Amino acid sequence: MQAARTADFENLVVVAFENRKGKEIATLIANQRGIPLVAPAMREVPLEENAAAFTFAEELLAGRLDAVIFLTGVGTRTLMEVLKTRYPQERIVRALTDLLIVARGPKPIGVLREFQIPIGVAVPEPNTWREVLHTLEQRPKNFALEGRRIAVQEYGITNAAFLDELRKHGARVVRVPVYRWGLPEDLGPLRQALRTIVDGTASVILFTNAMQVESVLQIAAQENLELRLLQAFERCVVGSVGPTCSEALTTHHIRVDIEPEHPKMGMLVYEAAQRSSELLVSRRLRQNQ
Repeated sequence: MQAARTADFENLVVVAFENRKGKEIATLIANQRGIPLVAPAMREVPLEENAAAFTFAEELLAGRLDAVIFLTGVGTRTLMEVLKTRYPQERIVRALTDLLIVARGPKPIGVLREFQIPIGVAVPEPNTWREVLHTLEQRPKNFALEGRRIAVQEYGITNAAFLDELRKHGARVVRVPVYRWGLPEDLGPLRQALRTIVDGTASVILFTNAMQVESVLQIAAQENLELRLLQAFERCVVGSVGPTCSEALTTHHIRVDIEPEHPKMGMLVYEAAQRSSELLVSRRLRQNQ
């Protein structure tokens, strides 16, 4: 007896805004019988002047920090590479070893292990800033936030809510912005993808980073497509890689249809493939009632 075939995209056009792993997500979509349209919505731009990173190093080497929170793998690696231009890597690692090192999820954990930096706190899934805060509130390794000087490696934009909560708990926060997000140098593919969504050709939209939401809406506004794009999202299935991305979407009143249990790109594509056709049918039936 032949096994029943699991659901897939059934040749739906699937738009994704991934940049670094664009080829990978296109392959994942195609393997699920989707027609991939990948248009990077952002790029990572190293800060031209890394003054904040070097200020962090001075505070670190002077023994004026109690903990460092690493929020992203890319940011962690970039920070270490920047500091190596001025200080011996062994000296930075030795200084970090004396502090409580907090890693938000597997990506910064992987980079810290490469540099042999001991991790004091590994934040559990879904790895949002709320899990970071909740974990620290439990006083791991008898570490209390009050009165402590804590450096926070930032990623793209400042998470004001997280920093404010740390301060409310009595911590003194040192911001360490390492890189920022910028728009792609070539905006042509992104503009074309937005028009594909607006004209009804695309059926599934996948967001794999919270900053993609801001970039997409920024370019839509420049193209006078913002209202039409938001209306098109109502017709499409919208997938978010995880809670941080979902929060950015809901802030702009964009409904999130699919968010995988584990915030992984592969899981997002798989769950979208399994559920998109059914969701679209249900939506059309409701609209026709």
